[in-house]
Amino acid sequence: MTSDISNPRRADIRAWSVLGCLATLQFLIAIDVTVVNVALPSIGAGLSVSARELTWVVVAYTITGGGLLMLGGRLGDVLGRRRVLIAGTALFGAASLLAGLAPSFPLLVVARLLQGVGEALALPASMATIVLMFPEGPRRSRALSVWAAVASTGLVVGFVLSGIITELYGWRWIFLVSVPFVVLVIIGAIALVPADSAVARVPLDLPGSLLLTLTPLLFAFGVIEAGEGGTAPWITAVVLIASAVSGALFVVVEKRSAAPLIPLTFFRNKTRVMANLSTALLSAALSTSFMLFTLHLQQRALLTPLEAGLMLLPLAMSLVAAATFVPRLLERWGARACAGAGIALTAAGMAAIAIPSSGGAGAAATIPAMVLIAAGMGFGLVGLQYAAVTGVTEDDAGVASGIQRAADQLGGSTGIALYIGIAFAPTLATSIDPFVTASALAVAGLAAAWLITRRITMPEPEKEPEVG
Repeated sequence: MTSDISNPRRADIRAWSVLGCLATLQFLIAIDVTVVNVALPSIGAGLSVSARELTWVVVAYTITGGGLLMLGGRLGDVLGRRRVLIAGTALFGAASLLAGLAPSFPLLVVARLLQGVGEALALPASMATIVLMFPEGPRRSRALSVWAAVASTGLVVGFVLSGIITELYGWRWIFLVSVPFVVLVIIGAIALVPADSAVARVPLDLPGSLLLTLTPLLFAFGVIEAGEGGTAPWITAVVLIASAVSGALFVVVEKRSAAPLIPLTFFRNKTRVMANLSTALLSAALSTSFMLFTLHLQQRALLTPLEAGLMLLPLAMSLVAAATFVPRLLERWGARACAGAGIALTAAGMAAIAIPSSGGAGAAATIPAMVLIAAGMGFGLVGLQYAAVTGVTEDDAGVASGIQRAADQLGGSTGIALYIGIAFAPTLATSIDPFVTASALAVAGLAAAWLITRRITMPEPEKEPEVG
C-alpha cells in the first residue's frame, strides 16, 4: 500500500478529513459556550434554583476549561496528542450525557466541571494536530480559517439551537444532542488521526495547574455563597481567604518549578500583562451581559426559549460583522485603539441593558444594547489578542497564546460569579434592581480595563523596503 508520505494527494485528502473531524469537535465545544445561556431559566425552573445559583452552570465549565487548558497542551506533548485528543473528547461526551441526565443541580454542576476538563484536554490536542498536518503557508492558513469560521458559526448557532431544543424537547437535550456527534468524532479520530510518534519528555507542572484552577473556583464559591442568607459569614470569609492563599501559592510554585506553567519572565513584558488584564475584565462584562440578556428576555419580557434565541440573532450578526472588519482596522488604527473602542462600546451596551430591564420595556428595547456589546466584543477581544502576543518568538508563542486564552475564560467565569453573585444576592436584590447592580459593576470593571489599555505600548510596525 502506498504510504501517505509518498502519495501527496492521499496525504492531502487525509489532512482535510482530519480537519473535518476535528472541526466538528470545535463546533460542539463552541456551541456549548452559548447553548446553555438561553436554557438557563428553564434549568432554574426545572431544578428549582435561583438566578444567582445558575451562575455555576456557566462558571463551572469555563473555570476548569480555562484553568486546565495549558496543562492539556502539555499532556498532549507528554502522552501523545492522539491519545489525549480521544480521551478528552470521550470525557466531554460522557460529561454531556451526565449533564443531560443529572437528577439534581449539584450533579449538573459536577458534569459541567467535567465538560471543562474534557475541553481542556481535547482542544489543544486538536489545534496541535491541525497545525502539524498542514505545513506552514497557504494550506495552513486556509485550514486555520476554516477552524476559526467553524468556531464563530458555533457561537452563533448556539443561541438559536438552544431556543429550539429547549422549547421543543426540554433543556436536558441541549447536552444530550451532542453525545452521538462526540461518538462520531472519536471514531473519526481513531481512524484518521496519525498515531503518536515518540513523545517528548516534558515536565508537568501539576501543582501549578491545580492551583490555577482552584483559585478562581474558590473565589467564585465564596462570592456566590456570600449572597446566600443561610451561609454563615465565617464560611464565606474562610473560602475567600483560601482563594487568596491558593493564588499566592501559585506564584510561589511557578517561581520554583523547573518547567512552570506560566514562567514569571512573562510578566516582564508590560504590554502582554496589560493586554491580559484588560481581556479578563472585558470578558467578565461580556459573560455577564449574555446572562442578563437571557434572564431579561425570558423572565421579564416573557419570551419563550425559541423567541429568546431568535432575539439574540442581532447580537450574533453584529459580532460576525465586527470580527470581519476589525482585522482591517487593526492595520489602520492599531491594537490599542481597537481594544479601547471595543471596551467603550461594551460599556455603553452594559449601561443600556439596565434601562429596558429596570423600566419593564419589551424585548425589542434590548436590541441596541446587544448590537453595542457584540461590536465591543469583536473590536475589544481581537485588539487585545493582538496586543497579548506582540513580540512573541518560537520559544514563548505557545505560552503567550495559552495565557491569553486562559485570561479570556477565567476572566469571564470569575466576573460573572462576582457581578451576578453580588447583584442577585437576596438582601441586595430586594432594594436595588439586580440588572442595574450587575451592569454598574461591569461598567466599573470596563472603566478599569480602559485605563489599563491606555498603558499598552505597541512597537512601531516595520516599514517595507522601497522598491527601486
